[in-house]
Amino acid sequence: MNKASITDYKYLEGTRVLLREDFNVPINKNGIISDDKKILEALPTIKFLIEKGAKVIIVSHLGRPKGKVDPEFTLEPVVEKLKEVLDMPILFEKELFSEHMQKMLRTMKNGDVMVLENIRFFKEEEENDEAFAKKLADLADIYCNDAFGTAHRAHASIAAITKYIPSYCGLLMAKEVEVFSNLLENPPRPFVVALGGAKVSDKIKLISNLIDKVDCLLIGGAMAYTFLKAQGYNVGASKVDESKIEYAKLLLEKAENKNVKMCLPIDHLAAKEFSFLADYDVCSSEHFPEDGIGMDIGPKTIKLYSKIISQAKTCYWNGPMGVYEYKRFSKGTRAVAKAMAGNPNQMVVGGGDSAAAVRSFGLENQFYFVSTGGGASLAMLEGEELPGIVNLKDKE
Repeated sequence: MNKASITDYKYLEGTRVLLREDFNVPINKNGIISDDKKILEALPTIKFLIEKGAKVIIVSHLGRPKGKVDPEFTLEPVVEKLKEVLDMPILFEKELFSEHMQKMLRTMKNGDVMVLENIRFFKEEEENDEAFAKKLADLADIYCNDAFGTAHRAHASIAAITKYIPSYCGLLMAKEVEVFSNLLENPPRPFVVALGGAKVSDKIKLISNLIDKVDCLLIGGAMAYTFLKAQGYNVGASKVDESKIEYAKLLLEKAENKNVKMCLPIDHLAAKEFSFLADYDVCSSEHFPEDGIGMDIGPKTIKLYSKIISQAKTCYWNGPMGVYEYKRFSKGTRAVAKAMAGNPNQMVVGGGDSAAAVRSFGLENQFYFVSTGGGASLAMLEGEELPGIVNLKDKE
C-alpha cells in the first residue's frame, strides 16, 4: 500500500489544510491531560505544515458524546496543550460552520493553526454523512489524515470526506501504513508474532490472515487457555472462550499444515482468585490445579518466548501475556517487552494494551516502532481495507 504523503504536495504555502488528528486523550476531572502521547505524535505533521506556510485547520474527536454537545468532551484542554508544546497562539472555534468561523477562516494567516471543537458533537460524524463531509471539505483546499488510530472507522471526517477533496497521509499515518504494509508484504525473517489478551475471538481473523505469512506464533494471555483446552489440557478455572474451542483446533491444525510453529505456554502462574494480592503456584500445562486461574505465563515459557523473540528479524506483538496491571502477574508481559526492546531488528508493538504496557515499563523508546492504533493495526493485519486509508491519494 503506497499512499501519497502531505510532503508530496508541492504548494502548501497559503493552502488551507484540513488536518484530521486523533486527540482522543485521557483528561481528568480538573481538565488535565494525563497522557499526551497522541498529541506529541501529531507534532511532526503540524510543524511541517506550519513551516511550509499552510493554514492548518485541525479536526479531532474526543470520547463518545453521542452526537450532542457535551462540555465534558470539549477539546479545550487539547488546545491549551498545543499552545504549550508548539509555543504559539492556537485559534479555537466552538461553533462549526458559523459566521464567526467563516470570519476566522478568512483572517487566518500563513502558518496559523485553528482547532475545531469535538467533531463527534455532530451525529452526522459517526453516521458517515456525505452532506456533512462535503461541508467539512469546503473549509479547505486539501485534506490530510494523520489519525491512524481511527483509520478503521467509517466516519464523515475520516472516510466520506475523501470523495470531495484531494486527500493525503500525514507523516504519522504514512509511517504506520509503511510499517504494517511491510509486515504483510515483505518482513525480514524469521517473522515472529506474539499475541495475548483475553479473547480468541478478538484475534481469530488476525491469526487466520497471518498464518500464511509468519514463521512462529507465540500465544499468551487468557486466550492461551482456549487453545490449551482445545489440545485436551485441563485449565482449571481459567477463562476459556468455549464457543471458539473448535475454531482453535482448526487454527492449530492449519498452523501445523503450514509448518508454522505455534507455541502455547508450557507453564503458568495459577492463582486461586482473580486478585492483585492472590497467592499463586507455578505449574506445568500437564499439572494445572483444578481450581487454578491462569494469571501469567510461567518462567519456562518466559525463557522460551524470550529466546524466540531474541532470534527474530521481525516481531509483531499485540496483547499482554498475563494480567500485567497486577505487579505480581506482570513478569510475562515485561519479559516479552524486554526481549523485543533488546532486539535491534524490526520490533513492532501493535498499540492498545501492549503500547500501554511498554510505556508503563519505561521501554517505549527502545523499539523500532510502537503503533498509535490498536484497533486500526489489528484491522490492517487482518487484511481489511481501512476506510480512513483506502481512498487517500496513491503515490505517483
